[in-house]
Amino acid sequence: MSKIIRIGTRDSELALWQAKIVQQQLEKSGYKTQLVPVKSTGDLVLDKPLYELGITGIFTRTLDIAMLNHDIDIAVHSLKDVPTVLPKGIIQAAVLKRGNVNDTLVFKDNEEFLGSRDAVIATGSLRRRAQWLNRFPTHKIVDLRGNVNSRLQKLEDNDHWNGAIFAAAGIGRIGIRPEEAINLDWMIPAPAQGAIMITALEEDDFVKTACAELNHEETEICTTIERTFLNKLEGGCTAPIGALAYIKNEEVNFKGVLLSTDGTKRIDVTRVKKLGEHNDVASFCADFIIERGGKRLMDSIKQSNKKTNVYSTKSFTEDQRLLFHEKVVSESSDFIKISLNRIHPRFLKNEIQNVVITSKNAVESLITNYSSAELQFKNIYCVGRRTKRLVENKIGKVTHFEKSAKKLAEYLVEYIEGTEVTYFCSDLRLDDLPTILTENNIKVNEVEAYQTKFDGIKVDDSVESAMFYSPSTVQSFVQKNNTDVIAFCIGDTTAKEANKYFKDVRVAKVPTVESVIELINKHYV
Repeated sequence: MSKIIRIGTRDSELALWQAKIVQQQLEKSGYKTQLVPVKSTGDLVLDKPLYELGITGIFTRTLDIAMLNHDIDIAVHSLKDVPTVLPKGIIQAAVLKRGNVNDTLVFKDNEEFLGSRDAVIATGSLRRRAQWLNRFPTHKIVDLRGNVNSRLQKLEDNDHWNGAIFAAAGIGRIGIRPEEAINLDWMIPAPAQGAIMITALEEDDFVKTACAELNHEETEICTTIERTFLNKLEGGCTAPIGALAYIKNEEVNFKGVLLSTDGTKRIDVTRVKKLGEHNDVASFCADFIIERGGKRLMDSIKQSNKKTNVYSTKSFTEDQRLLFHEKVVSESSDFIKISLNRIHPRFLKNEIQNVVITSKNAVESLITNYSSAELQFKNIYCVGRRTKRLVENKIGKVTHFEKSAKKLAEYLVEYIEGTEVTYFCSDLRLDDLPTILTENNIKVNEVEAYQTKFDGIKVDDSVESAMFYSPSTVQSFVQKNNTDVIAFCIGDTTAKEANKYFKDVRVAKVPTVESVIELINKHYV
């Protein structure tokens, strides 16, 4: 036992405390040790790039590199901070007996705010944030980072925060847990929370033998289940995942959870298996969550970590969002707001021979003002299949429809009965239809059925493409954004307006949102 085991550790108070516990246990077993606080990777050099060695983890990277450089023999970590896949050549040498697994709430004055609608809670953990918002959806979460001491000090110094969430093991181990702090028994902890782990080089048999004496088998079993569950769910993505396994009466009890980052969606799983028959617990529970919407939830979380490259000027449905290729990171909002007008009865005194409707908004205005029995139209001409479908469901049979206003105007010039149409439109009418009809001696009676209000926002600089569904959405977009993007348009009328501002304008084959998405996917694949 003449070799001195060099124990690598970060230099925070908690990290040093954990390293000293390992040091004490090794020396109790007769081994010589030396603590080696490792500060930065600046002077550490490797022959191979980090990605080739699989080195990840913001809290473990420095120690991994030091070990591979043979500057330390073992490293001591909070196991919850260690990536589920270790770098090549490094193994888990031991897990110490677990401490308190719970999350703990430290509050400023008292806990009365828990019953209040408004409160401010600080945490830097996605998992804690999501579970807190799931339980207290009206509360506000603010970011809190730094070591345990600095986080407690930030809570003390901020008069607007009601409380902050910590790992009970962390603040307990270094003796700074406030007396009034309360454990959050309802919050499922991070996988392996409360456990201390030792890593070593796979080739170092002496160190592996020494560390094996410190291993706590029950803790190893439970944390392995939790971390396997995490690995099978996360796929390299940071997500709000909680997991806890414990052994009682020769049975392994497990509970896990996956949430959306805002806490609005939650999928839970529980499982109990006899000790010795527990090897499939992690896989079973991960599959259970995946099959109940977990894959969709994880995909949305992965996308949220990427920069938006496509912006839609109309809000997507959930089904539409799922149609995008994985390379497309899309956001959407309604760039125009619609206000339905009151349509005066004088426009509907008698049966109208020819009615033109170019949008679903005009239909909504008509059926909001009048019943279908009051809407006596002989011939109804419209633009778009969806408008046609809505007209026939709510008003009556459509005589003819086209995919654009211009094509409908050209059809009417050839085939209209009579020489007059009533056109239910918006105050911001940007299509060619009235002009074409008027030039061909067809009278157009325009009725303002609704008002269109621009309500666009400034999009991120990462946006490369925009999706447009009407001339109005184009106008709304260009009011607040530059035009150095690709304009994907739903139809010719929209494309005509886009051509005034954008160099690259592309038109979907069919005037539907799904067809525009298909056009987007072809560009990015």
